[in-house]
Amino acid sequence: MWPALAEWCGNASSTHRFGRRQAAAVEDARVHVASLVGGRPTHVVFTAGATEANNLALSGIVAARPADRGRILVSSVEHASVRETARWLGDQALAQVHAIPVTRGGAVDLDVLEALLGDDVLLVSVMAANSETGVLNPVAEIAERAHIAGALFHCDATQYAGRLPFDMTDLDADLVSLSSHKICGPGGVGALIAAKSSGRLRPIIHGGGHERGFRSGSLNVAGIVGFGAAAAIAVEERVQEADRIHPLRDYFVAELKCRLPGVAENGDIDCRLPNTANIRFAGADAEAVVANMDPVAVSTGSACSAGAIEPSAVLLAMGLSREAAFESVRFSLGRFTTAEEIEVAAQKTVAAVEYVRAMNEREA
Repeated sequence: MWPALAEWCGNASSTHRFGRRQAAAVEDARVHVASLVGGRPTHVVFTAGATEANNLALSGIVAARPADRGRILVSSVEHASVRETARWLGDQALAQVHAIPVTRGGAVDLDVLEALLGDDVLLVSVMAANSETGVLNPVAEIAERAHIAGALFHCDATQYAGRLPFDMTDLDADLVSLSSHKICGPGGVGALIAAKSSGRLRPIIHGGGHERGFRSGSLNVAGIVGFGAAAAIAVEERVQEADRIHPLRDYFVAELKCRLPGVAENGDIDCRLPNTANIRFAGADAEAVVANMDPVAVSTGSACSAGAIEPSAVLLAMGLSREAAFESVRFSLGRFTTAEEIEVAAQKTVAAVEYVRAMNEREA
């Protein structure tokens, strides 16, 4: 990224040699980002992040919808950028929105999806892996059922891509959303990738017609270059990194269960990302636990909903009680997490949970 930040100049949309140099760097990154999900480079639309990509996918498809297709189906555990966009579309009477329930394990209920589908469904949007529990959805089966009904399938692959192999062609996904910072790239850049150069998508940001007219605005060249570099690394390392991080996650959870009573995992532990665990500590408020774990950084839900006083919408949709959801913490391991850091995290977690439980007992 350094040359784009400090040495280069010029707008990537300009035809002079400075602009062409910027554009060449963007096109190189486009190839790497496309390869991350098995897409075509010419079908990559760079955005400011997965939130914008999700907004573009839903709003852009609804804006071009045929008159006989007015319903969109969204899983009940989607990221807020999908869930709230769908809600807005419904509030504006631009589409009828239906939530697809999930099982207690956290994956989309395929039988209910089948019942909701019909020839008036425009779009089905289901994430590949949940951002809070790591639970994987059967996206190939979802895409197949959506297409049989004549609907498009959008998949938010933000959590999945870079951690496990993902091929949108094999999965038959029509639209895929990505975020750079989830694969250790820079923040503030993402992408929406279409299976085809879709005439069924309309822009939601208007201006000079950048990104083939789908996303106007001068390109963030440094961010895009960093995204491309991170994607290239992820493609090369994701399998071996998953094999490395998986046993660390399992060891960490086992240590917590060994050292603490009242520990339970949320979601299907046999079908989830290798780096994620969502854990309930009975009798310990999760926010209080998180606040007492420094320097370990964890979360009570998606970072995009941090600060909310309500319990996780994802956990509630899975059937957990409000009390259980308020006592649940999300742990995510990354590319740079070491075995030594896992030991520290286990020690800090145990100490924090014991402290919070003791405080609760004294107050009672």
